Amino acid sequence: MLISGLVQGVCYRWFARKEADSLGLTGYVKNLYDARVEVVVEGERGLIEEFIKMLKVGPSSSDVRDLKIEWREYKGEFSGFAVRY
Repeated sequence: MLISGLVQGVCYRWFARKEADSLGLTGYVKNLYDARVEVVVEGERGLIEEFIKMLKVGPSSSDVRDLKIEWREYKGEFSGFAVRY
């Protein structure tokens, strides 16, 4: 997923990590140089869809303008959910 809007400098990555952990999802979140946030997530599709709803809202200090999703085949490559730099 690529999230744009006011999503850097507002604790968005930590919000995403907390929500992913609460749902038992794995993957990562990181800031991109173009002011967007990238999220790669694995887990059960229904839980991912719940996660997407949360990401569309974000933390109270954020302003999510767009969220682009690219669905891919599950690979099982992550053991937890991390904030990457």
